[in-house]
Amino acid sequence: MLKPYACQPVDSRGRLFDESISTFRSPFQRDRDRIIHSSAFRRLKHKTQVFVEHEGDYYRTRLTHTIEVAQVARTIAAALGLNTDLAEAVALAHDLGHPPFGHTGEDALHELMAPYGGFDHNAQALRIVTKLEKHYAGFDGLNLTWETLEGIAKHNGPAISDHGGSHSAPSRDLLPYALIEVDDMWDLELATNASAEAQVAAVADDCAYNHHDLHDGLRAGLFTEDDLCELPVIGECFAEVDRLHPGLEPMRRRHEALRRVFGVMVEDVIAVAENRLAALQPQAADDIRSMDGPIIRFSKPLYQNLKAIKGFLFTRMYRAPSVVVERERVTGMVNALFPLFMERPELLPEDWHDDVAAALARDDNRQQTLARIVLDYVAGMTDRFAIQEYQRLIDPNG
Repeated sequence: MLKPYACQPVDSRGRLFDESISTFRSPFQRDRDRIIHSSAFRRLKHKTQVFVEHEGDYYRTRLTHTIEVAQVARTIAAALGLNTDLAEAVALAHDLGHPPFGHTGEDALHELMAPYGGFDHNAQALRIVTKLEKHYAGFDGLNLTWETLEGIAKHNGPAISDHGGSHSAPSRDLLPYALIEVDDMWDLELATNASAEAQVAAVADDCAYNHHDLHDGLRAGLFTEDDLCELPVIGECFAEVDRLHPGLEPMRRRHEALRRVFGVMVEDVIAVAENRLAALQPQAADDIRSMDGPIIRFSKPLYQNLKAIKGFLFTRMYRAPSVVVERERVTGMVNALFPLFMERPELLPEDWHDDVAAALARDDNRQQTLARIVLDYVAGMTDRFAIQEYQRLIDPNG
């Protein structure tokens, strides 16, 4: 039974291109399934989270991260009486736009695309699901519902806001062009909050990476359990495991402690949301969208504790010397590949040539048009394919 403030499938605002209703699946279940079967989703298997994809079999990739986010999103959404299928769909799509080499690749492409309308992985995810996936007879993209598109665009907060979201911008003109293009096709109400389900996907993302980056950093030897025991929340979790299971072998001790950290985060989010929903009494999904700030979030004490954990991870993991060296190496690859394809678009795969020719013939701003096509190609690369292309086209020893 869904709560009145959940997104009801029967009330969906529909799709850009009309389709018959599925006999067995709700609109949001259909969105979820299309995302799972997309080419972009499969490519997440070979895109990095923190470590470059080939560095070890046990480190998270974008795909394993996405699956973990979707699992957490379903758990939180179910506990709150929200639409679990929509929360899962947004969670599964939230990283589709990530380029090779994770945030390192995103930073490089952001700089390269600055003269041409910018780059942002959430905006690129929208471009993928509305344009770049080309499998269906009647439309480009996946023809997802408005609610799923809105969730991809705004799960981190309003896209146009002076005080909220990771995409805060004072005016629509400053948004990445890929987001503006989709909003021009279909008003995503960028100045409002997203649905509660999309907010759940965003918090689930935080829970997942706070948890698994600790696991991966330990496995990589960038810090130790003793280091983590100095941090809030984590120290208490290790102490509880030691009290309940004295002498537990190290790998089991690590797992038991870090799964408790996971539990602390999820339980906190659910408790905060239940209290806020009980106090504010929203009666429809649009009541959630019109609120002043998110309804799904961490408590203030836990948020401060997580800031301390993130600060530790930033210093000891994301900016660890070995990671920085690799960041510099792969940044050089992106910075070499992008201008090469700009100068010689004939090097793009043959099945891209017709699109390039048609776009350049149609648009007046040829350089900008070409840059956006090259971006689509480079951003779609996996880590291993980007390395292979760099070695094939630029430096065999790279």
